[in-house]
Amino acid sequence: MGNLVVRSIGQLAHSQIESGHFHTRRQIYPCGFRSERFYWSMRLVNRRAIYQCNIEEREGRPLFRVIECFPDGILEPETVEADSCDMVWRLVLERVAQLRREAHFVNVFPHLLRGEVMYGLREQQVLRAIESLHGVEHLSDYAFTYGRMELIHNMPLPLNPSGCARTECRLKMFYKRAKGPSLESPRRHPSSGLVQEPVAHVGRRGPSSSATVESVRNRAQQYRKLKSEARLNVTLGRSGIQGLGLYAARDLEPQTMVIEYIGELIRLELANRREKAYEAQGRGIYMFRLDEQTVIDATMTGGLARYVNHSCQPNCYTEYVNFGGGTEGGLYGGHIVIITNQRIAKGEELCYDYKFDLEDCTDKIPCLCKAPNCKKWMN
Repeated sequence: MGNLVVRSIGQLAHSQIESGHFHTRRQIYPCGFRSERFYWSMRLVNRRAIYQCNIEEREGRPLFRVIECFPDGILEPETVEADSCDMVWRLVLERVAQLRREAHFVNVFPHLLRGEVMYGLREQQVLRAIESLHGVEHLSDYAFTYGRMELIHNMPLPLNPSGCARTECRLKMFYKRAKGPSLESPRRHPSSGLVQEPVAHVGRRGPSSSATVESVRNRAQQYRKLKSEARLNVTLGRSGIQGLGLYAARDLEPQTMVIEYIGELIRLELANRREKAYEAQGRGIYMFRLDEQTVIDATMTGGLARYVNHSCQPNCYTEYVNFGGGTEGGLYGGHIVIITNQRIAKGEELCYDYKFDLEDCTDKIPCLCKAPNCKKWMN
């Protein structure tokens, strides 16, 4: 690729994935990555050298090593090391700039060149291959550029650092989601285990005290836009939290309606019977309790919104809006929508707080969101 040659993409071991030291929000640094960059020498003026760029591991953290060498062997190789990709190339570029200034050559500008660019990590083909490495789907706080669905299925499995799979640390097993999502102040029904949420209605008689006429109009406009653009907002893929998850298919601004929670509207008695049947079949249960007697069952007939996972540090929230009375066109004339509470980058997983009741019992549901403020348990 021009003056760049990529020798190896590298890999991420389980311990490196769990440590969080080998990636940032925008970049992954696979151990064993090797590339060669042809660039101005930092020792010989007006000569080009080959810079061998390597990513290694030292004491559980990435080590970035750049080796300058010459094809004709005019000088012995020289190594530059640093604990960050930017820093190691900054050291090289500053020496190149100083050498060229002393020779009165055209200046180079080290502050304009990023270490990731010089390594080749930002090249489209390289980045796509890195995001397709085995195990990267578990990086919950990484914002994918090309989305989690574009995985290279024929990539080889990572090597076990210890040489044997049985001696490696086992990852946590992901659990099947057993309960549906919630809004605020949920209450769990003693028999069904479903979640009830208080909802804010915006009816024909005018907005409630917490909403203005303008906000109602804006919500209605957003919902009309959502109906035509919902499939452009999201994509389904493997989740780093649990099972499948929903991801932003494009950049989303705060307070954007992303998708509507759709399912079959049933009574509570039928929901209780279905829950027992689903559990006997080993199915994940996706139910949303609307009020004392009404439940939305999305287990068999729901849309993509049912795959939005829980997080203790959510980037979305759910809201029940009603633009008119009656049952036509939706739930009691209303709709349950998922709305962003911050800017979400393309490829970032959508999540919101299920807000289950905290229970002091043995039937605890573990939380795998990996957020800094994770409560470890969902109930």
